[in-house]
Amino acid sequence: MNMRKSRVLRQMRAGKVATCTKLNLADPRCAEIAAASGVDCIWIDLEHVPNSMACVEEFVRAAKCYDVDVLTRVSKGSYNDFIRPLEADSTGIMVPHLMSLEEAKKIVYFTKFHPVGRRPIDGGNADGGYGRIDGIEYMKQANEERFTVVQIEDPEPLDELEEICALEGIDMIFFGPADFSQGIGAPCDFANPKIDETRRLIAKTARKYGKFAGTVGGTGNFDQLVDMGYTFISVGADVVALCNYFDDIAANISGREIKDVK
Repeated sequence: MNMRKSRVLRQMRAGKVATCTKLNLADPRCAEIAAASGVDCIWIDLEHVPNSMACVEEFVRAAKCYDVDVLTRVSKGSYNDFIRPLEADSTGIMVPHLMSLEEAKKIVYFTKFHPVGRRPIDGGNADGGYGRIDGIEYMKQANEERFTVVQIEDPEPLDELEEICALEGIDMIFFGPADFSQGIGAPCDFANPKIDETRRLIAKTARKYGKFAGTVGGTGNFDQLVDMGYTFISVGADVVALCNYFDDIAANISGREIKDVK
């Protein structure tokens, strides 16, 4: 028995762009609907959204039916917060607000097995086939087919960006423009030239050291991001889709007056 191979890594290793969409809602049917659309990955969130590990498990099961990866943005707490989504067979984890090279080293230590790190070994959960995968093979395959993402969404780690991108065990550098805009004192000013400059710098530096570059985007700037060197791009969210859909319905049917019926 082997671990399920990552669709995202397969796409990017083949020189293709991996697509992703974000889900905030806890119903696993949302994951099934999104996975059936043809995206490569579903991004779920334990940083901002009050979802549980049970939710992660259900989303993983739904996504697996369509050979779609799940990327879980973790709570930034203890090492358990990093590894439990992986043991639930989330294909990748995203650690928000990386602030330093030293922090990146600790993340690698806890999320990669020997010889890269010292991730605690279990193997008795979904990612290890509930104990059916040989221990050494499990560790080897987990290092190869599960990915660790760190978010650069603050100006502080930029001084060590080269060293962070060079660090073995970090698979993807993900630029978060929203919080970065706060960090430079220009909240939500996405036209600020510092944002574009940093976005380009992160993609260039990640590729320089053989790492994947990820970010958020839209259908309007997707090709531009690809041209910059981004190979993992998350577009859209379930809550945005629902808001747009219901707002459009309400705008077209609300406030109608009853006419006299002859």
